[in-house]
Amino acid sequence: MRWTLGMAALVVLLAAAPAEADTLYRIRAERWTAADERGFGEFLAAIGESNCRTVDACLKSPANPFRASDPPRVTFRADCADLPYFLRFYYAWKRGLPFSYVSRVSPRGRARDIRYSPGGNQVAARRDLTSGMDAVQVLSHLRDYISSATYRMDPELETPLAQDFYSPSLDPRGIRPGTVIYDPNGHLAVVWRVERNGRIHYIDAHPDNTLTRGQYDLRFVRASPGMGAGFKNWRPQVLTEARRLDGVLFGGRVTLAPNREIADFALTQYYGTGARPANWRQGVFLLQGRPMDYYDYVRASLSGGSLAFDPVREIADMVASNCADLSYRAEAVEIALAAGIQNRPQPERLPPNIYGTDGDWETYSTPSRDARLKTAFKHLRDTAERFLNLSRARDASLAYRGANLAADMLDAYERQAAQCRVSYQRSDGSRVTLAYEEARARLFRMSFDPYHCPEARWGASGAEAATCRDGAVKRAWYAAEQRLRNQIERTYEARMDFTLAQLQAGAGGTASPPDTDVRAFLAQAARAP
Repeated sequence: MRWTLGMAALVVLLAAAPAEADTLYRIRAERWTAADERGFGEFLAAIGESNCRTVDACLKSPANPFRASDPPRVTFRADCADLPYFLRFYYAWKRGLPFSYVSRVSPRGRARDIRYSPGGNQVAARRDLTSGMDAVQVLSHLRDYISSATYRMDPELETPLAQDFYSPSLDPRGIRPGTVIYDPNGHLAVVWRVERNGRIHYIDAHPDNTLTRGQYDLRFVRASPGMGAGFKNWRPQVLTEARRLDGVLFGGRVTLAPNREIADFALTQYYGTGARPANWRQGVFLLQGRPMDYYDYVRASLSGGSLAFDPVREIADMVASNCADLSYRAEAVEIALAAGIQNRPQPERLPPNIYGTDGDWETYSTPSRDARLKTAFKHLRDTAERFLNLSRARDASLAYRGANLAADMLDAYERQAAQCRVSYQRSDGSRVTLAYEEARARLFRMSFDPYHCPEARWGASGAEAATCRDGAVKRAWYAAEQRLRNQIERTYEARMDFTLAQLQAGAGGTASPPDTDVRAFLAQAARAP
């Protein structure tokens, strides 16, 4: 590295900068140590444990030990794809750690939208950050450079340039606070806690800057390895050829560890536990010789090698999780209404794809969020039936010793549901409160379209809907979008820029919604001999 007068001046600037509330990025360590990784995990765990509800509020809350050193007027913003990079660099900035990232990707093969490229992407350019950069500007630039396309890479692809993540082993060493979860349908989350029973808790962000919490399940779909779906850990980085002056490292370049040098690199999540199959879909997951569903395998492996479901607790926990998701949806709808989107004219067409777009639709609509919510409600109904089947088969994975499992699960469901309330403000300013079961019953009537009145956004009917101010055109759009609301699969590759006439003719979606009525199912099962 050649030393210049400009670099000497930078040393003076960094040395003279105040210790508090400045934005200069100073690299003081050549690499992230195991202690740094633990510290990063603890930083995320504190945010996850807190009740902060926006990215900005989280970083300004007592959960963030570095908040006092931030500029007083800075506003922190990140959506789901930005969040992992945003939090990782923020921590690197505060701890003086090196950071390099993928600044551009290109599709492998043809792609209409590289966020959903069928063959995945590859790294086209990288950027190494150096001491003296303005950290707040870097955070802003990350929002420009990073998208869900950045994560859509085959875990074995290491050329032409290294990617930022690697595929970890499915065990407590590999899945930990800081692990990133990529849903190839365009969503990202960051793990902040793993329970002893293997349940994974994550935080995720949204285009409206809200931050939510959830539990890992089949809402994060599996897909071909080329799409890079699933768990990702940050690839070890080392700053080399740098010069140290006054404790700060200047210049140099960042090198990234290849897969072969990473102790917990594994492809188990893609190909299973046995011999690598010709087709990833044929992968088998065995734990102690017993075949398991992929999602069960993840939990069992993270719980130490065994998994015994407490069905009564599982049902109650899933209801609580769904209730939290309903409250998050309420916040998202309130943000759209506060922006006045419902007062604008209805566009002549839907976006090219309602799940993956940009602009006001991306920020204020909820089709993807609603689809994930509906999937969770359906999963609860299916899980209740599955537990009954396991009980009938006397499966050892079920930790239940009662006399009537259906009745006990129903009791747990109703007790937990009784604690859940969600409310919204109608067009006339009056407030409506929905109980959990009422919200479930109207789930597929709730409009994802931000141009609709609040009553339509919450699936109101009868007297409750009478205050809606939508005219005939918007009411026609609401009715015509029912088939799209019935669909819980997020089809990002499909063209969906339908007109009203096309929707009325039956374009898109599906004719009827799936069954989510776990209460009726358990009540009938409890009465069965």
